[in-house]
Amino acid sequence: MLLSLDGVTKQFGARPLFAGVSLTLADGDRVGLVGPNGSGKSTLLRILAGLEEADAGTRSLRKGVRVGYVAQDPELAPEATALAVVVAALAALPLEEHEREARAARTLGRLGFADRQQQVATLSGGWRKRLAIARELAAEPDVLLLDEPTNHLDLEGILELEAILAAQARAFVVVSHDRWFLENVTRRMLELDRVYPGGLLAVDGRYSDLLERRDEVRRNQSEYEETLANRARREVEWLRRGPKARATKAKARIDEAGRLLDELAEVRARNAERGVAGIEFEGSGRRTRRLLEARGLEKSFGERRVLAGVDLFLGPGVRLGVLGPNGSGKTTLLSILAGELAPDGGELERAPGLRTVLFEQSRETLDRAATLRRALAPEGDSVIWQGREVHVATWARRFLFRSEQLDTPVERLSGGEQARILIARLMLRPADLLILDEPTNDLDIPSLEVLEEGLLEFPGAVVLVTHDRYLLDRVSTAILALEDGGAKLWADLAQWQAARQPAAGAPAKAPVG
Repeated sequence: MLLSLDGVTKQFGARPLFAGVSLTLADGDRVGLVGPNGSGKSTLLRILAGLEEADAGTRSLRKGVRVGYVAQDPELAPEATALAVVVAALAALPLEEHEREARAARTLGRLGFADRQQQVATLSGGWRKRLAIARELAAEPDVLLLDEPTNHLDLEGILELEAILAAQARAFVVVSHDRWFLENVTRRMLELDRVYPGGLLAVDGRYSDLLERRDEVRRNQSEYEETLANRARREVEWLRRGPKARATKAKARIDEAGRLLDELAEVRARNAERGVAGIEFEGSGRRTRRLLEARGLEKSFGERRVLAGVDLFLGPGVRLGVLGPNGSGKTTLLSILAGELAPDGGELERAPGLRTVLFEQSRETLDRAATLRRALAPEGDSVIWQGREVHVATWARRFLFRSEQLDTPVERLSGGEQARILIARLMLRPADLLILDEPTNDLDIPSLEVLEEGLLEFPGAVVLVTHDRYLLDRVSTAILALEDGGAKLWADLAQWQAARQPAAGAPAKAPVG
């Protein structure tokens, strides 16, 4: 045993996040942790890391075991260099200064940093995440805890992380919504969800094994609820006939009927916890074949060319997946297509009156001080959706928010809950063209599955930037790969992956300067 939790409970407000959770980590454990937004995955990981106290239960750490923790949004000093960040993380180890610098340099090189003196402030979100991972890996922890490590990483970065975890990690727990990543790196899966007795489902195997076991468990729970309901119905009918409570057998049966009704209420409450967001994008009804066409788009920032010679055509039913390394110009291209940034060269032709809706990765449009009520319905207590007036409480439930959350400030909501607010806003705007920049960041897996269905059913065109390979593979009708300023179209993700195989061993490089 390296690290364990026994009977751990954590509560915020009236509802417990989780109760009585127990788990043990041993040498070689490769554990994936999933669950709905708000189920407490990040909190459980922080308790494992020793950074947060549980309300009840115990945490045990074997003497001498080192624990590394990569937060979902890691804090890094903006003025520090990449090398300084990693060296500082090694200060507590019995190493000479030159040994710390050598180890830090090796770890940074393994993660693709070409310039170790580059300041944190100049790094993109993806490279900051790489640096946070490097900081923990350099200390060679016995247990590595990672909270959404693939957020902001490009596909190359995710593939490199998979290889590093396979080669280096002694034991790890990873919280992730990336289903391909979980399938590739885990050997044990945990799902934190109130629908399960005890709030946790543990399965030996990969993510696909969890899916099979989950279906079986939930099917059994539904059947058990039906059985309990039938038994409870018979007992209620017997009670209504007025049995004599003085008789010992009758009294025992009355007590058993009460226990049965309590158990039925508990099972019903657990099964009622299952919910998925109602994501459904509204098309404008336009029948134009050509919505947008770009020819030879170019864009530079100073002397750095970001885009060159980009051609694309978008019509109804076209779902274009855009991929490329961090800094390759994906967000820049989306801003140009949305009309928020002008290209330096090339032609961009839009259909007259084209309705474009943009999902921004940064979430800067969210007023973090506003309540959930105002974020969902800024102009009153209702919204207009598909020509109907919908009360804000009903609209909130569609996106898995509870009525008691309506007066909660946005800043106190999880990243996934904030993402659902943005998606709720998009759904209120009929569109010809949906432009989505990393919409999957922080979304739980049930919400991802509904997002996929919403995009597949949308009648207009979609341009999608995401690191989620499963989503790209299922939704995209074509792939546009950006690299070194150029762009190339591929039929699907499999074709792009096959073409990059010979270069798979070449590490990515951080932008210099």
